[in-house]
Amino acid sequence: MPVNDPLVNKVVDDNQPHPRKWGWFILFTSTTTLVCCVLPIVLVSLGFGATVALMYGELPFLAFLGIHKEWTFALTALILLAAAWALYRPGRTCPADPELARACQSADKWNRRLFLAALGIWIVSFFAAYLLLPIAEQLGLL
Repeated sequence: MPVNDPLVNKVVDDNQPHPRKWGWFILFTSTTTLVCCVLPIVLVSLGFGATVALMYGELPFLAFLGIHKEWTFALTALILLAAAWALYRPGRTCPADPELARACQSADKWNRRLFLAALGIWIVSFFAAYLLLPIAEQLGLL
């Protein structure tokens, strides 16, 4: 049954699928890996160890994320995989209506950008949490 949607100022059919808003959720979840693992490493490397100690004292969830980084990375990887499937699955199309198609393509473009930003954050975080120290040891930098 068509319903008047005040946000769009037009009649919307409730039977039509509504676009999913994955982008911000994905970016938020991948940012947890950045906050738990990369930010402390960068701050300590720059000589701000007291700031990291203060952050961990005032924000206890950071210590929890750091202690359980394997679960944090695994969960965010699963969320990123689900988002990749939702964004890049075969047979995904936009509506035939030109106005709805433009809105769908614009939303799709932004969702893909946010997904790629989240994936980049996750990769940098994974590198800092698991690969940086072994590489530095192999190169004799430590």
